Amino acid sequence: MFLAYVFSWWYGRGVLGRFDMITGKLKKTADFFSIKLLLGTIFAPYKQISAETDAISFNDKIKAFFDKLLSRLIGAVVRLSMIGLGMLAMFFLSIWEGVKLLIWLVLPLIPLAGLVIWVIGWMP
Repeated sequence: MFLAYVFSWWYGRGVLGRFDMITGKLKKTADFFSIKLLLGTIFAPYKQISAETDAISFNDKIKAFFDKLLSRLIGAVVRLSMIGLGMLAMFFLSIWEGVKLLIWLVLPLIPLAGLVIWVIGWMP
């Protein structure tokens, strides 16, 4: 009876708990890299740097336009690289957690496999 309860917990609430831990880790990683925030501000100026637009001459307005354009391009490159790094981290975290979940699923079966191997007398 006790063994049946242990297996039902292991493959029931235990697996659900592992899934909750995995989703929590993925959410924390996405929050650490601020992926959602970076996607929303992808073309915002880098570090909120903006050129003055109170200039009167046409040359000053052109210069301010290209300053803003350059700042936005730098911001986009920095944000895209951080998003890529975050996605890469989440990809490797997903693989690692998937391996750990497979180990979790197979672990209780190892003693049973050892018992079967012992009973049939198989020796490497």
